Amino acid sequence: MNETTPWLHIPAAAPDDAARQTAEARQAALTKPPGALGRLEEIAVQLAALQGTERPGLDRVHITVFAGDHGVAGRGVSAFPQAVTAEMVKNFARGGAAISVLARELGASLEVINLGTVFDTGPLDNVKDYALGPGTADFTREPAMTAQQLAQALAAGRHAAERARLAGAQLFIGGEMGIGNTTAAAALACALLDAPPEDLAGPGTGLDADGVARKTGVIRRALERHRDHHGTPIEALRRLGGFEIAALAGGYLACAHMGLPALVDGFISSVAALAAVRLCPGVGPWFLFSHASAEPGHRQVLEALEARPLLDLGMRLGEGSGAAVAVPLLRLACALHNGMATFAEAGVPEKNA
Repeated sequence: MNETTPWLHIPAAAPDDAARQTAEARQAALTKPPGALGRLEEIAVQLAALQGTERPGLDRVHITVFAGDHGVAGRGVSAFPQAVTAEMVKNFARGGAAISVLARELGASLEVINLGTVFDTGPLDNVKDYALGPGTADFTREPAMTAQQLAQALAAGRHAAERARLAGAQLFIGGEMGIGNTTAAAALACALLDAPPEDLAGPGTGLDADGVARKTGVIRRALERHRDHHGTPIEALRRLGGFEIAALAGGYLACAHMGLPALVDGFISSVAALAAVRLCPGVGPWFLFSHASAEPGHRQVLEALEARPLLDLGMRLGEGSGAAVAVPLLRLACALHNGMATFAEAGVPEKNA
Protein backbone atom coordinates (compact mmCIF):
# COMPACT_ATOMS: atom_id res chain seq x y z
CA MET A 1 0.00 0.00 0.00
CA ASN A 2 2.86 2.40 0.76
CA GLU A 3 4.07 2.02 -2.84
CA THR A 4 0.81 3.38 -4.24
CA THR A 5 0.20 6.04 -1.56
CA PRO A 6 3.60 7.45 -0.55
CA TRP A 7 2.01 10.89 -0.24
CA LEU A 8 0.27 9.79 2.96
CA HIS A 9 3.52 10.20 4.84
CA ILE A 10 4.45 13.68 3.64
CA PRO A 11 5.23 15.71 6.78
CA ALA A 12 2.57 18.17 7.82
CA ALA A 13 3.19 21.85 7.27
CA ALA A 14 4.22 23.78 10.36
CA PRO A 15 1.83 26.39 11.75
CA ASP A 16 3.28 29.91 11.65
CA ASP A 17 4.64 30.69 15.12
CA ALA A 18 5.40 34.30 14.21
CA ALA A 19 1.77 34.87 13.19
CA ARG A 20 0.65 33.17 16.40
CA GLN A 21 2.79 35.49 18.49
CA THR A 22 1.62 38.65 16.75
CA ALA A 23 -2.01 37.50 17.09
CA GLU A 24 -1.49 36.84 20.79
CA ALA A 25 0.04 40.30 21.18
CA ARG A 26 -2.95 41.84 19.44
CA GLN A 27 -5.38 39.93 21.69
CA ALA A 28 -3.52 41.24 24.72
CA ALA A 29 -3.90 44.83 23.48
CA LEU A 30 -7.65 44.73 22.65
CA THR A 31 -10.16 46.70 24.74
CA LYS A 32 -11.22 43.90 27.07
CA PRO A 33 -9.88 42.11 30.12
CA PRO A 34 -7.39 39.38 29.15
CA GLY A 35 -9.25 36.17 28.37
CA ALA A 36 -12.67 37.81 28.59
CA LEU A 37 -13.77 36.32 25.25
CA GLY A 38 -12.72 32.84 26.32
CA ARG A 39 -12.25 30.33 23.55
CA LEU A 40 -13.07 32.92 20.91
CA GLU A 41 -9.65 34.38 21.60
CA GLU A 42 -7.99 30.96 21.32
CA ILE A 43 -9.76 30.26 18.02
CA ALA A 44 -8.60 33.54 16.50
CA VAL A 45 -5.00 32.93 17.54
CA GLN A 46 -5.12 29.34 16.29
CA LEU A 47 -6.48 30.42 12.92
CA ALA A 48 -3.85 33.15 12.70
CA ALA A 49 -1.11 30.53 13.10
CA LEU A 50 -2.75 28.18 10.60
CA GLN A 51 -3.35 30.90 8.00
CA GLY A 52 0.00 32.59 8.56
CA THR A 53 -1.41 36.03 9.24
CA GLU A 54 -2.01 38.23 12.27
CA ARG A 55 -5.59 38.80 11.12
CA PRO A 56 -7.24 35.57 9.95
CA GLY A 57 -10.45 35.38 7.94
CA LEU A 58 -13.01 32.84 6.83
CA ASP A 59 -14.71 34.46 3.88
CA ARG A 60 -13.94 31.49 1.61
CA VAL A 61 -15.13 28.15 3.02
CA HIS A 62 -15.19 24.97 0.94
CA ILE A 63 -17.35 21.92 1.75
CA THR A 64 -16.97 18.51 0.12
CA VAL A 65 -19.48 15.74 0.85
CA PHE A 66 -18.33 12.20 0.09
CA ALA A 67 -20.97 9.50 -0.41
CA GLY A 68 -20.64 5.73 -0.55
CA ASP A 69 -22.47 2.56 0.38
CA HIS A 70 -21.41 -0.18 2.79
CA GLY A 71 -21.73 -3.93 2.34
CA VAL A 72 -22.28 -4.37 6.05
CA ALA A 73 -25.64 -2.58 5.70
CA GLY A 74 -27.06 -5.94 4.67
CA ARG A 75 -26.57 -7.07 8.28
CA GLY A 76 -29.42 -4.88 9.50
CA VAL A 77 -27.25 -2.25 11.16
CA SER A 78 -29.26 0.78 10.00
CA ALA A 79 -32.81 1.96 10.54
CA PHE A 80 -32.96 3.04 6.88
CA PRO A 81 -32.67 0.99 3.66
CA GLN A 82 -29.52 1.21 1.56
CA ALA A 83 -31.39 2.94 -1.26
CA VAL A 84 -31.32 6.10 0.87
CA THR A 85 -27.65 6.75 0.04
CA ALA A 86 -28.32 7.15 -3.69
CA GLU A 87 -31.46 9.17 -3.04
CA MET A 88 -29.55 11.52 -0.77
CA VAL A 89 -26.92 12.02 -3.45
CA LYS A 90 -29.77 13.14 -5.72
CA ASN A 91 -31.02 15.39 -2.93
CA PHE A 92 -27.58 16.99 -2.63
CA ALA A 93 -27.60 17.57 -6.39
CA ARG A 94 -31.01 19.27 -6.15
CA GLY A 95 -29.89 21.44 -3.24
CA GLY A 96 -32.46 20.02 -0.83
CA ALA A 97 -30.23 18.52 1.87
CA ALA A 98 -29.34 20.19 5.16
CA ILE A 99 -25.76 20.80 4.07
CA SER A 100 -27.03 22.33 0.83
CA VAL A 101 -29.06 24.88 2.80
CA LEU A 102 -26.20 25.57 5.20
CA ALA A 103 -23.71 26.06 2.38
CA ARG A 104 -26.01 28.58 0.70
CA GLU A 105 -26.50 30.49 3.93
CA LEU A 106 -22.76 30.57 4.58
CA GLY A 107 -21.88 31.50 1.00
CA ALA A 108 -19.64 28.42 0.98
CA SER A 109 -18.76 26.37 -2.07
CA LEU A 110 -20.23 22.85 -1.99
CA GLU A 111 -18.90 19.85 -3.87
CA VAL A 112 -20.53 16.39 -3.86
CA ILE A 113 -18.57 13.24 -4.70
CA ASN A 114 -20.24 9.86 -5.21
CA LEU A 115 -17.61 7.23 -4.55
CA GLY A 116 -19.88 4.26 -5.18
CA THR A 117 -23.49 3.37 -4.39
CA VAL A 118 -25.47 0.15 -4.74
CA PHE A 119 -28.26 1.91 -6.61
CA ASP A 120 -27.36 3.88 -9.72
CA THR A 121 -28.08 7.58 -9.42
CA GLY A 122 -27.72 8.22 -13.13
CA PRO A 123 -25.84 11.31 -14.31
CA LEU A 124 -26.33 14.24 -11.99
CA ASP A 125 -25.36 17.87 -12.33
CA ASN A 126 -23.01 19.09 -9.61
CA VAL A 127 -21.95 15.56 -8.57
CA LYS A 128 -18.54 14.04 -9.32
CA ASP A 129 -18.86 10.28 -9.84
CA TYR A 130 -15.79 8.21 -8.98
CA ALA A 131 -17.54 4.81 -9.12
CA LEU A 132 -15.08 2.80 -7.02
CA GLY A 133 -17.64 0.00 -6.85
CA PRO A 134 -21.22 -0.58 -5.65
CA GLY A 135 -20.24 0.19 -2.10
CA THR A 136 -17.71 -1.62 0.07
CA ALA A 137 -17.74 -5.34 0.75
CA ASP A 138 -19.32 -6.82 3.87
CA PHE A 139 -16.42 -6.63 6.31
CA THR A 140 -17.77 -9.45 8.43
CA ARG A 141 -16.78 -11.70 5.49
CA GLU A 142 -13.81 -9.97 3.83
CA PRO A 143 -11.96 -6.64 3.82
CA ALA A 144 -14.23 -3.70 3.08
CA MET A 145 -11.96 -2.46 0.29
CA THR A 146 -9.30 -3.73 -2.05
CA ALA A 147 -5.93 -1.99 -1.90
CA GLN A 148 -6.77 -0.22 -5.16
CA GLN A 149 -10.15 0.99 -3.90
CA LEU A 150 -8.56 2.34 -0.74
CA ALA A 151 -5.86 4.16 -2.70
CA GLN A 152 -8.51 5.67 -4.98
CA ALA A 153 -10.71 6.75 -2.07
CA LEU A 154 -7.77 8.38 -0.28
CA ALA A 155 -6.80 10.12 -3.50
CA ALA A 156 -10.35 11.38 -4.00
CA GLY A 157 -10.11 13.14 -0.65
CA ARG A 158 -6.67 14.49 -1.45
CA HIS A 159 -7.82 15.91 -4.76
CA ALA A 160 -10.86 17.54 -3.16
CA ALA A 161 -8.63 19.32 -0.64
CA GLU A 162 -6.27 20.36 -3.44
CA ARG A 163 -9.16 21.83 -5.45
CA ALA A 164 -10.25 23.76 -2.39
CA ARG A 165 -6.76 25.11 -1.88
CA LEU A 166 -6.36 26.10 -5.52
CA ALA A 167 -9.70 27.94 -5.34
CA GLY A 168 -8.39 30.01 -2.44
CA ALA A 169 -10.33 28.35 0.37
CA GLN A 170 -9.40 29.45 3.89
CA LEU A 171 -11.14 26.47 5.52
CA PHE A 172 -11.98 22.93 4.38
CA ILE A 173 -15.01 20.98 5.65
CA GLY A 174 -15.51 17.32 4.79
CA GLY A 175 -18.92 15.70 5.06
CA GLU A 176 -20.16 12.16 4.49
CA MET A 177 -23.25 10.20 3.56
CA GLY A 178 -23.67 6.42 3.49
CA ILE A 179 -26.16 4.05 5.07
CA GLY A 180 -24.21 1.85 7.46
CA ASN A 181 -21.32 4.24 7.93
CA THR A 182 -21.65 4.63 11.70
CA THR A 183 -21.07 0.88 11.87
CA ALA A 184 -17.93 1.17 9.75
CA ALA A 185 -16.72 4.18 11.74
CA ALA A 186 -17.34 2.42 15.07
CA ALA A 187 -15.54 -0.72 13.90
CA LEU A 188 -12.56 1.29 12.68
CA ALA A 189 -12.43 3.29 15.91
CA CYS A 190 -12.53 0.09 17.95
CA ALA A 191 -9.52 -1.21 16.03
CA LEU A 192 -7.56 2.04 16.29
CA LEU A 193 -8.34 2.55 19.99
CA ASP A 194 -8.34 -1.11 21.05
CA ALA A 195 -11.80 -0.53 22.50
CA PRO A 196 -14.79 -2.90 22.78
CA PRO A 197 -17.72 -2.32 20.40
CA GLU A 198 -20.06 -1.72 23.34
CA ASP A 199 -18.17 1.55 23.94
CA LEU A 200 -18.51 2.88 20.41
CA ALA A 201 -21.62 1.43 18.76
CA GLY A 202 -24.62 3.76 18.86
CA PRO A 203 -28.06 4.21 17.29
CA GLY A 204 -26.80 5.86 14.10
CA THR A 205 -29.85 6.72 12.02
CA GLY A 206 -32.18 5.75 14.87
CA LEU A 207 -31.82 2.10 15.91
CA ASP A 208 -33.66 0.92 18.99
CA ALA A 209 -31.90 -1.00 21.78
CA ASP A 210 -32.24 -4.32 19.96
CA GLY A 211 -30.84 -2.75 16.82
CA VAL A 212 -27.83 -1.35 18.69
CA ALA A 213 -27.21 -4.79 20.21
CA ARG A 214 -27.32 -6.34 16.74
CA LYS A 215 -24.95 -3.67 15.44
CA THR A 216 -22.56 -4.32 18.33
CA GLY A 217 -22.53 -8.02 17.51
CA VAL A 218 -21.78 -7.31 13.85
CA ILE A 219 -18.86 -5.08 14.80
CA ARG A 220 -17.54 -7.72 17.18
CA ARG A 221 -17.55 -10.33 14.42
CA ALA A 222 -15.72 -7.95 12.08
CA LEU A 223 -13.10 -7.13 14.69
CA GLU A 224 -12.50 -10.82 15.30
CA ARG A 225 -12.12 -11.55 11.60
CA HIS A 226 -9.57 -8.77 11.11
CA ARG A 227 -7.94 -8.90 14.55
CA ASP A 228 -4.42 -9.45 13.18
CA HIS A 229 -4.50 -6.08 11.40
CA HIS A 230 -5.84 -3.73 14.09
CA GLY A 231 -2.39 -2.36 14.83
CA THR A 232 -1.69 -1.27 11.26
CA PRO A 233 -3.71 1.92 10.57
CA ILE A 234 -3.72 1.60 6.78
CA GLU A 235 -4.91 -2.02 6.96
CA ALA A 236 -7.48 -1.23 9.62
CA LEU A 237 -8.85 1.48 7.35
CA ARG A 238 -8.91 -0.83 4.33
CA ARG A 239 -10.58 -3.70 6.16
CA LEU A 240 -13.06 -1.86 8.37
CA GLY A 241 -13.59 1.58 6.85
CA GLY A 242 -15.64 2.90 3.96
CA PHE A 243 -15.05 4.78 0.75
CA GLU A 244 -16.20 8.06 2.29
CA ILE A 245 -14.26 7.54 5.53
CA ALA A 246 -11.06 6.90 3.59
CA ALA A 247 -11.73 9.94 1.39
CA LEU A 248 -12.18 12.12 4.47
CA ALA A 249 -8.91 10.82 5.90
CA GLY A 250 -7.17 11.58 2.61
CA GLY A 251 -8.65 15.05 2.54
CA TYR A 252 -7.55 15.81 6.09
CA LEU A 253 -4.03 14.57 5.39
CA ALA A 254 -3.78 16.72 2.27
CA CYS A 255 -5.02 19.76 4.19
CA ALA A 256 -2.24 19.32 6.74
CA HIS A 257 0.35 18.78 4.02
CA MET A 258 -0.71 21.98 2.22
CA GLY A 259 -1.36 24.09 5.31
CA LEU A 260 -5.13 24.41 4.92
CA PRO A 261 -7.17 24.35 8.16
CA ALA A 262 -9.82 21.62 8.29
CA LEU A 263 -12.97 21.83 10.39
CA VAL A 264 -13.96 18.30 11.41
CA ASP A 265 -17.65 17.39 11.67
CA GLY A 266 -19.08 14.67 13.94
CA PHE A 267 -18.47 11.01 14.83
CA ILE A 268 -17.67 9.60 11.41
CA SER A 269 -15.52 12.54 10.38
CA SER A 270 -13.66 12.40 13.70
CA VAL A 271 -12.91 8.71 13.17
CA ALA A 272 -11.48 9.66 9.77
CA ALA A 273 -9.40 12.35 11.47
CA LEU A 274 -8.19 9.74 13.97
CA ALA A 275 -7.16 7.50 11.08
CA ALA A 276 -5.32 10.44 9.50
CA VAL A 277 -3.42 11.11 12.73
CA ARG A 278 -2.47 7.46 13.05
CA LEU A 279 -1.32 7.38 9.42
CA CYS A 280 0.75 10.55 9.70
CA PRO A 281 1.45 11.85 13.23
CA GLY A 282 1.83 15.61 13.21
CA VAL A 283 -1.24 16.47 11.15
CA GLY A 284 -3.43 17.08 14.20
CA PRO A 285 -2.68 20.80 14.66
CA TRP A 286 -4.45 21.51 11.35
CA PHE A 287 -7.79 20.18 12.64
CA LEU A 288 -10.48 22.12 14.46
CA PHE A 289 -13.40 20.16 15.88
CA SER A 290 -16.85 21.61 15.37
CA HIS A 291 -19.24 19.78 17.68
CA ALA A 292 -19.88 16.92 20.06
CA SER A 293 -22.16 14.46 18.28
CA ALA A 294 -25.07 12.76 20.00
CA GLU A 295 -23.56 9.46 18.79
CA PRO A 296 -22.22 7.96 22.05
CA GLY A 297 -18.87 6.81 20.67
CA HIS A 298 -17.85 10.31 19.64
CA ARG A 299 -16.66 11.30 23.11
CA GLN A 300 -14.05 8.56 23.24
CA VAL A 301 -12.76 9.44 19.77
CA LEU A 302 -12.50 13.13 20.69
CA GLU A 303 -10.59 12.24 23.85
CA ALA A 304 -8.13 10.18 21.82
CA LEU A 305 -7.60 13.20 19.55
CA GLU A 306 -7.30 15.56 22.54
CA ALA A 307 -10.02 17.56 20.81
CA ARG A 308 -12.25 20.25 22.29
CA PRO A 309 -15.41 20.59 20.18
CA LEU A 310 -16.83 24.07 19.80
CA LEU A 311 -20.53 23.19 20.06
CA ASP A 312 -22.76 20.60 21.71
CA LEU A 313 -26.19 20.77 20.10
CA GLY A 314 -27.22 17.11 20.14
CA MET A 315 -26.65 16.83 16.37
CA ARG A 316 -25.98 13.51 14.59
CA LEU A 317 -26.85 14.17 10.96
CA GLY A 318 -23.46 14.04 9.27
CA GLU A 319 -23.06 15.63 5.81
CA GLY A 320 -20.68 18.16 7.39
CA SER A 321 -23.72 19.86 8.93
CA GLY A 322 -22.30 20.29 12.44
CA ALA A 323 -19.13 21.82 11.02
CA ALA A 324 -21.14 24.19 8.86
CA VAL A 325 -23.15 25.32 11.89
CA ALA A 326 -19.88 26.17 13.67
CA VAL A 327 -18.58 28.41 10.87
CA PRO A 328 -20.41 31.57 12.05
CA LEU A 329 -18.78 31.13 15.46
CA LEU A 330 -15.35 30.97 13.83
CA ARG A 331 -16.16 34.00 11.69
CA LEU A 332 -17.22 35.97 14.76
CA ALA A 333 -13.98 35.04 16.50
CA CYS A 334 -12.07 36.45 13.53
CA ALA A 335 -14.25 39.57 13.37
CA LEU A 336 -13.69 40.34 17.05
CA HIS A 337 -9.97 39.76 16.74
CA ASN A 338 -9.64 41.90 13.62
CA GLY A 339 -12.18 44.63 14.30
CA MET A 340 -11.91 45.55 17.97
CA ALA A 341 -9.89 48.59 18.90
CA THR A 342 -6.73 48.33 20.95
CA PHE A 343 -6.40 50.24 24.22
CA ALA A 344 -4.06 52.67 22.49
CA GLU A 345 -6.42 53.24 19.55
CA ALA A 346 -9.42 53.81 21.83
CA GLY A 347 -7.57 55.90 24.40
CA VAL A 348 -8.75 53.56 27.14
CA PRO A 349 -6.48 53.08 30.15
CA GLU A 350 -5.02 49.60 30.37
CA LYS A 351 -5.16 47.32 33.41
CA ASN A 352 -3.16 48.53 36.39
CA ALA A 353 0.16 46.75 36.85
